[in-house]
Amino acid sequence: MEEVSNAMDEETFPAISASDLERHAYCPMSWQLARDGVDAQGDAVVEGKRRHAEIHEDMMTFSREAVAFRRSVTIWAWWFTVVLVFSLEGWLTRQLAQSGVDQGALARLLSLWALSTLVCGIVLVWLPWRKAVGWSIPDRSSEFELSGVEPVLNPPGFIGGWFEAGRTEASMLLAAIVLGLHAIALVTVVDDANASFILIAVAFVWTGLASWRLQILLTTYHRAEVARERAGLDRAAEAVAYSDDEEGDGLLVDGTTGLRGRPDQIVIVDGEFIPVEQKTGKVPAKPHDSHRMQVLAYLQLVEATTGRPSPYGVLRYGDDAAYQVLWDDGARRDLEEALVEVRRLMVEGGAQRNHERVGKCKNCSRRSSCPQRLDHSQASSSGY
Repeated sequence: MEEVSNAMDEETFPAISASDLERHAYCPMSWQLARDGVDAQGDAVVEGKRRHAEIHEDMMTFSREAVAFRRSVTIWAWWFTVVLVFSLEGWLTRQLAQSGVDQGALARLLSLWALSTLVCGIVLVWLPWRKAVGWSIPDRSSEFELSGVEPVLNPPGFIGGWFEAGRTEASMLLAAIVLGLHAIALVTVVDDANASFILIAVAFVWTGLASWRLQILLTTYHRAEVARERAGLDRAAEAVAYSDDEEGDGLLVDGTTGLRGRPDQIVIVDGEFIPVEQKTGKVPAKPHDSHRMQVLAYLQLVEATTGRPSPYGVLRYGDDAAYQVLWDDGARRDLEEALVEVRRLMVEGGAQRNHERVGKCKNCSRRSSCPQRLDHSQASSSGY
């Protein structure tokens, strides 16, 4: 026992996978057999791999369609903005023509405004003004900096503050361009009435183009929703940040506990990273403890990787049954106790079957190699 205590006092721990914890919670003997190199066998194992491959493909399809939908929304928004700008320009040009305002003086005023905005934007680009006024850009550079997992500065669907990521400087530089173009237009337009008519006509043409983009947007939205339903995702899920295909190298690692693993998926819900574990086969009345332990391991890995805790994980059985696994103090204690026990067995050995259920043994994928497996005669003699 002293050896275990000494190992736990070390700065780092031996590598333990989330699957190790799941197998140990199911049956310590199954876990030991897996460590000894005994592979899982049976039709359920083959079917499970096939279904996981299908789920991964559905997730990737949804991810692609969701990106296409967001891109279509952005494009349509810009096209519709152009319609509004041309319409407003036509109205303003007409009003200026009827008001008798000195357009030369107005052009000079806009030119000075554009120049001052340009200078201000350039100064803000070079000066570390955010630090001086107490505004900070969120540091999310550590989020999923893993090979095989796309890094994200801001996750899809995240809406930052207006003073983040250089938006203030970009807005000032864009405003300088717009004001400068207006100043040039005021001194070059010869016939205000014709200019107003041309602007309104262009606005009508652009409205037709924006309607075409809107049709594309609606089609893309329909495809994204179909893909979402096929993937079994809730409408609250904004994007898929990660999906394991069992071939990539996107391994999540917690260097402090030695924990590692690959969640089936990590989805983004309300800006939070939510690990999802997919289970195939029979749907239970309630989540199995072993499956819950696996999700807890993934919650710890997501927190260690992103630097922020997720409120919960999701355990899915088939297409219809989904359960939330909370990530609270009690869950953290359960995970730590499981880690301590697995570390102890790694040092001391002596794993034993933890149940007297024949049915559980019968469905175990490593039953044929288990020296402690149960049969019906043993169950009868034990009074089961």
